[in-house]
Amino acid sequence: MRRENQSSMSEFLLLGLPIRPEQQGVFFALFLSMYLTTVLGNLLIILLIRLDPHLHTPMYFFLSHLALTDVSFSSVTVPKMLMNMQTQNQSILYAGCITQTYFFIFFACIDNFLLALMAYDRYVAICHPLHYTIIMREELCLCLLAVSWLFSCAYALTHTLLLAQMSFCADHFIPHFFCDLAALLKLSCSDTSLSELVILIAGSVFLIFTLSGILVSYGGIGFSLLMVHSTKRLCKALSTCGSHLSVVSLFYGTMMAVYFSSSSGQSHDTDIIASVMYTVVIPLLNPFIYSLRNRDMRLALGILFRNIHIFAK
Repeated sequence: MRRENQSSMSEFLLLGLPIRPEQQGVFFALFLSMYLTTVLGNLLIILLIRLDPHLHTPMYFFLSHLALTDVSFSSVTVPKMLMNMQTQNQSILYAGCITQTYFFIFFACIDNFLLALMAYDRYVAICHPLHYTIIMREELCLCLLAVSWLFSCAYALTHTLLLAQMSFCADHFIPHFFCDLAALLKLSCSDTSLSELVILIAGSVFLIFTLSGILVSYGGIGFSLLMVHSTKRLCKALSTCGSHLSVVSLFYGTMMAVYFSSSSGQSHDTDIIASVMYTVVIPLLNPFIYSLRNRDMRLALGILFRNIHIFAK
C-alpha cells in the first residue's frame, strides 16, 4: 500500500460506533445527555468538596481530583464523537488525532493513580486511625498527586512521540470512535515493535504497580478487620470503602474486558462497546456512586440545596 508520513498526511477518518444511520439521532441524544450528566455530576462533587469544610480531608481531596479527571477523560473523546454523529463528518486532523491519543492515555493513567491513592488513604484511615493526620498530611498528598501527574505525562508523551515518528498507509480509516493507540498502530506501515514493547513493559509495570497498591491496601484493611471482632467497625469500614470498591471494580473490570476481547481476537464492535463503558458510562456513574453511598456527600448536598432554597426566597 502507498505510504504517507506525518508531514504529508492531513487527516484520519473515524468509523464511529457500530449503529445504523436511522439510529444516529437516538444515540446522539442518549450520549449527549450522558455526557452533560457526567460533567454536571462531577462538577457538583468538586463544588461540594470545595464549599463544605467537613470535606477538606485527604480522601475528598483525591475524590475531587478524580471527579476532575473523569470530566476531562470524557471530554477527550465524547464531544468529538457527538460532533461526528451530528455532522456525519468522520474526519479528524492528524494533529488532533495525536493530541487526542496523548490526553486519552494521560487521563487514563491519572485515573489509575488516583484509585490507588484513594485505596492507600482508606488503608491508613482504617488500619492506623491514630496516626492518620500525621501520615496523610497535606504535603504528602500534594507530593503524591504531583508524582502521579508527572509520571502520567511522561508515559503518555512517550507513546505519542513514538506514534508521531511513524508512517501510515493510504488507508486512514480508524475502526473506532476515537484515536485509539492500538488501532493507530495497526494502520502504521512502519515498524511498530518498539511501541508494542513499550506498551507491554511500561504498561504492565504501571498497571501492576497501581493494581497491586489497591489490592495490598484492601488486603491490609481486610486483615485488620479480621483481627478485631467488631460489627460496628466492620460496618463503618464497609461504608467508608464501599464507594471506592464499586468504582475500582467497574474501572478495572471494564479494562480487563477490553484486554481479553482484544487478545481473543473478537470483533471491533466488542472492543468499541467496552471502550464506551470506560469513557462514557463509568465517569457518569462515579458521581452517583459517591453521592448515594457516601453519608458525608449526602449531608453536604442537603446543606447546599437548603442554602440555595433559602437564598432563592
